[in-house]
Order: sequence, then C-alpha cells, then structure tokens
Amino acid sequence: MTDTYRPRRAARSSFTDARGLRHHVRTWGDPEAQPLVMVHGWMDVSASFQFVVDALSRERHVIAPDWRGFGLTARPGADAYWFPDYLGDLDALLDAWLPDRAVDLVGHSMGGNVAMVYAGVRPARVRRLVNLEGFGMRETEPSQAPQRLREWLDELKAPVLMRDYATRDEVAERLVKTNPRLPLDKARWLAGHWSAPNASGRFELLGDPAHKRVNPYLYRVDEILASWRAIEAPVLLVAASETDNWHRFVNTDAYRERLRAIARLERATVEQAGHMLHHDQPERVASLIEGFVDA
Repeated sequence: MTDTYRPRRAARSSFTDARGLRHHVRTWGDPEAQPLVMVHGWMDVSASFQFVVDALSRERHVIAPDWRGFGLTARPGADAYWFPDYLGDLDALLDAWLPDRAVDLVGHSMGGNVAMVYAGVRPARVRRLVNLEGFGMRETEPSQAPQRLREWLDELKAPVLMRDYATRDEVAERLVKTNPRLPLDKARWLAGHWSAPNASGRFELLGDPAHKRVNPYLYRVDEILASWRAIEAPVLLVAASETDNWHRFVNTDAYRERLRAIARLERATVEQAGHMLHHDQPERVASLIEGFVDA
C-alpha cells in the first residue's frame, strides 16, 4: 500500500470574513518572517501549494486563501462566478492580513490571471509577482456575445453537479489519471484536502458546481492588457514545457505581442512539467520563486 505524503512544514487553517463570505486561509511559517501570498487556480485549493512550501529553502510566512466557492471558503450561492469578485476578495484579504504594505504575490493558472490584473489595478500593493501558467484566454469578439449569453441561459435551466467518488483513494486515482506525473503518495495527500464527503457519504471535489457553467462575459483582451500596462512590479512568467498551453498560447506570435504590455518581465520554463507544475516540479518552482522575490 502506498504511503501518504508527509509534509515537511505544517500548515495552519484560519477563517476571515470578507465581502460577506467566510474565507478559508491556509498559512505556513513564522508570521514575523517575510510574507509570500499564493493564490491557486480553477478547481484547485490552497493546500495544493504544500509541496512548493516544503521545498522553500528558508522560513517564510506563506499565506494562501481558498478562492470563493473552492476548498473550505464559503459558496455565495451564485448562478455563476465573476472575475471581478476574485479581485475584490484578494483586495479585502490583503487588507485583513497584510494592511498597508506591498506583497510578493504568486498565482497559478486562474490565480495567475487574477494576480496580473490586480497588480495593474493596485500597483502599490504588489512588490513582485510570479505568474505560474496564468496565460489568459483566447481573444473574443463582441459578435460572440449573443451566443455566449444564450449558452449561459440554457445552462441555468438544468442543475450542474460534481462527480462523486466512493472513497478518497478513488479521488487520488482520478488526480493521477488527470496528471500522470503526480506521485501517488502526493495524490493521496491532496485527496484529503481536495475532497469531502457529500450527503450520501461519497466524496466530492471541494468546488462549487456553478464554476462549471459557461461564463456569460467574454474575455476582453484590450481591457486585460490595459491592466497589464499599469503593472509597476517586476513580473516572472513561468511556463511548463509539457503544458497544453504551450502551443495554444505561449508559443504564438499573438501571445508574445500581449507580453509587450508588461514593462518589467522575466520568463522561465520548468522542464518535465505540465500545467500543474507546482505538483510536478515543486523544487524547481520553489527555487524560481525564491530567486525572483529575493533578487
């Protein structure tokens, strides 16, 4: 039987009321140490950063919230989730945890996209920014709006459900199937934080099913780039060599043109890793983060 991963650094859980919701915040390290804020991606949880935290070379005060509707943070009871709410939540949580100071901010995937916009909207609040695979989405056209809204209205007519599993071991097997690079001991540990029993005693991922509905808002690249141009902090953009995003976004002329909006940009690639690079190569990711924020 495969053992479960044993963390090197113990996490603490606490809850902060912000914007009418009870937010779960996971922290590691000495509160007097240098703070590092980490925000996770879509259908992920804050515990996902445990492997990177364990790989850090020295003690830091790591602060990682669960986004609304994920992990142990409350669900707002919404039909859909709006990108501006993530900005509002991040702003409120930083005010609560690290008021009146600039922070080092790390975001993965959706969290990386939120962090990039936030750094442009609140440039004085971000000292350095590390974006792990948060590349944005394909450009949309206004003409797509009627069809997108139609799809959203149609999806509202039927309930959306999360798949459930008989045991946490089945959850772990699902995580490994989705990401074959993930060692089973780490998958078993993640399953304990990524899922919980439902009313039937089966295990569901800790994500509001409403996240699965199509978003009625189009991805407006011009608006995103306006925020990127306002970023004052140095930005490290980290890609994984084996991610699907490589060919869809990273290795395209259109995306390279987008990057011209970022004034102080560095880039790095993590080899032998996919989109969940913080699971696949946590030591390399930790090294990149520390090298950049300590520069």
